[in-house]
Amino acid sequence: MQLGVCYYPEHWPREWWADDARRMREMGITWVRIAEFAWSRIEPSPGVFDWSWLDEAVETLHAQGLKVVMCTPTATPPKWLVDRMPDMLAVDANGHPRGYGSRRHYCFSHAGYRAESRRISRAVAERYGRHPAVAAWQTDNEYGCHDTVLSYSDAAKAGFRRWLAERHGSVQALNEAWGNVFWSMEVRSFDEVDAPVGTVTEAHPAHRLDWRRYASSEVRAFNREQCEILREHSPGRPVSHNYMGFFTEFDHHEVAADLDIATWDSYPLGFTQNFFLRADEKAALARTGHPDIPAFHHDLYRGMCASVRPGAPAHGRWWVMEQQPGPVNWASWNPAPHNGMVRLWTWQALAHGAEVVSYFRWRQAPWAQEQMHTGLHRPDRSVDQGGLEASAVGEELRRLGDRLAELSAPGIVNRVALVFDYASVWMAQIQPQGADYNPVELHFRVYAALRGLGLDVDIVAPHADMSGYRLIVLPVQLHVDAALAASLEQAAHAGAQVVLGPRTGSKTDRLSIPEGLAPGPLRHAVGVSVQRVASLPPGLAATLLPTADLAGGWTSTDVQRWREDLAVDADVTVEAVFGDDGRPALTRKPCGAGALRYVAGWLDEPGWRATLQRAAEAAGLTAESLHEGLRISRIGALTLACNFSDATLHWQPSAPDTEPASCLPLIGGATLAPRGIALWHTPTAPSPSGADTAAQA
Repeated sequence: MQLGVCYYPEHWPREWWADDARRMREMGITWVRIAEFAWSRIEPSPGVFDWSWLDEAVETLHAQGLKVVMCTPTATPPKWLVDRMPDMLAVDANGHPRGYGSRRHYCFSHAGYRAESRRISRAVAERYGRHPAVAAWQTDNEYGCHDTVLSYSDAAKAGFRRWLAERHGSVQALNEAWGNVFWSMEVRSFDEVDAPVGTVTEAHPAHRLDWRRYASSEVRAFNREQCEILREHSPGRPVSHNYMGFFTEFDHHEVAADLDIATWDSYPLGFTQNFFLRADEKAALARTGHPDIPAFHHDLYRGMCASVRPGAPAHGRWWVMEQQPGPVNWASWNPAPHNGMVRLWTWQALAHGAEVVSYFRWRQAPWAQEQMHTGLHRPDRSVDQGGLEASAVGEELRRLGDRLAELSAPGIVNRVALVFDYASVWMAQIQPQGADYNPVELHFRVYAALRGLGLDVDIVAPHADMSGYRLIVLPVQLHVDAALAASLEQAAHAGAQVVLGPRTGSKTDRLSIPEGLAPGPLRHAVGVSVQRVASLPPGLAATLLPTADLAGGWTSTDVQRWREDLAVDADVTVEAVFGDDGRPALTRKPCGAGALRYVAGWLDEPGWRATLQRAAEAAGLTAESLHEGLRISRIGALTLACNFSDATLHWQPSAPDTEPASCLPLIGGATLAPRGIALWHTPTAPSPSGADTAAQA
């Protein structure tokens, strides 16, 4: 558990560098990320390199015992390179080149730029690959930021045609796979396939899905080339990339297969303002952020570099590479966080297993696009509020010392899994069937319901090993292949409760309706068949009523946005019905020692919480009803309580077979001040997923 910071020595006078490095060390910072945007300073003219400034910066940091995350600078190709090959620019859906003058102005499919990215990456790796200060690497920066994954350039279209030929084998197979007989869309050769853009009405959904798959594969290929170069010239140093929040334009699991560490850039206030939360949520959470936004991504990216070996942990190495330190510059509105939030966010990340939390940035820039983005310091070098709170965390980490590593062993062992499948997200985005059907939001709402029940969650890929999980939730699994179906049935036989959200198994991998209808390969295991679907506009909801089989703890709730009509087998228990027509809405079918449950609509928040609480209890997990501003995280023998609210809360863990008073508070205690935290050591490590924590907040 260490702290880091993003630093841009090229932005500041050299006479400041040594003082900056000294103050970093005094603040408790261990890691410093540099050079991700420095191509024009490294190579100011074609083939002319200036390493002197970067050499000095690395040595200055090294002299203070700081470890460097060196970056490949490929996110910002210089103007001279764009002038040499102007067709390297990405092209938007309207056919316009994206243009030079900011960042990420390249097309992943351009062969010339790919060669240049390899060349500059190799030059940096050869220079610093074995330097003792360079302890890790980052490839590029924020792949896809500013909508740059989908490029409609000539290079992308040519690459897509080659990709289609390799994927489908023949144009006849392509026509059959896509169903091109519809609307007379059959093609005679792959050269007749264009990008799915600019059509009179919507482009063919299977065409769009393959375009998304192709674009994602280009991101992975681009990243893999850099990883191979870095490993060749810097053996033993881990390679990372910094992902973003609520971003699904490429398959992060596939890219992470070539990484050692998955990192992400955490901006809770910006994400609260810019994404799908309701207006009342945005107002209420403007200065704290939604408590589950950071946690959702912590758990998502913790699963990225996970081993897929049976029985291996469903998590890998991960960091926060950029932690919001104050107001940012890019959201629709940019409020300042309440005092204490930077400290709280830092501890929240560490409690979800982050090896490093790195703040963006060391000092606020006085010019250019990000001049309104705060740092740990103001432009005049004075310490800002974020710097004060980072220093507080640094002191707390120093005070705890080696105990953190000892207490966190054996690390994270959760018993709740939420499956996140990028291909299914793309399918739902391509064919939402309702203007407000947002698959990422549905994932998040279900995750938030689990966290509100005090449950720790692994977010896993559909190919992950499901054995060992007691509760497995699939909110948006539109495509279910035979392997996933078998994995879920096997887990249920072993005792797991499997909760399937609406639209499960509703599409083939070609984005068509499966034979036998939804839920596809799970049809017989779940015991339901989806006969009809309907999207519900705002203001139209279907009341959901419990049946006699749903004993206690449930009141009527609403289904919004989406509902389905089910036919159910005789051995299926219907736990709730739609109030308007009595059709099944929640079902359960036994499977070995466990069960498969189906949810035939988009439940409101109380509905998801009640449904998941019932499933958790059937799985042998103890779910507690937390205050809306309280979140609990467990890692090994550590338990962290975070209070995101304005109220003073009271909460204390209890360890199995011990009195609550036996739990040792390392930071804080049973009384949580607003925006406060409490870190506990439980004498006996808590049962996974909070199964032992029955106390009410």
